[in-house]
Amino acid sequence: MSAILPPAERLWWKHPLDRVEGTWIAIAFAWCMVMFFMMIYWHAYGKQNLSTETYKTTPEQFSAKAQAVVDKYTVRTETADKIPVVAPPEGSDVYLVARLWAWWPILELEKGKTYKLHLTAMDYNHGFSLQPANINIQVVPGYEHVIKVTPNQSGTFSVVCNEYCGINHHQMVGRIYVK
Repeated sequence: MSAILPPAERLWWKHPLDRVEGTWIAIAFAWCMVMFFMMIYWHAYGKQNLSTETYKTTPEQFSAKAQAVVDKYTVRTETADKIPVVAPPEGSDVYLVARLWAWWPILELEKGKTYKLHLTAMDYNHGFSLQPANINIQVVPGYEHVIKVTPNQSGTFSVVCNEYCGINHHQMVGRIYVK
């Protein structure tokens, strides 16, 4: 038999399965079923899934809410662009805006206290990636994603856009401080 010539019998599915081939098909099918039911189990009982709420919004509505929080809780400004650093009290709604090519504002949270983090994109899809904690969320224009956050360690965390958003995508980095 040659790989160059077509098979003599075109209806290959009418041939009986070899015992070894049937065994491997059964093993693959059983493994697929195990993985399928594990996805359902981990979605319901696993601790790795973020429980988020998502609401429709407009850039104007979200900007107004974010600006109100910034005006109320700004403690200082940082960087050459004078980005405000916001230190809200425990239980507050905290807003983080993604737009070309920046995260705004910088957040200053306290360890062990719970906050509601609101995220949206003003222009294109962006990816919220909190490093080194490895939390990843797709941030979509027109939708407000709300996440309950309780920092469990102090330090400076980077917020990186992990969804390509244009020529200066590599410069889209923000900060979250945890005291």
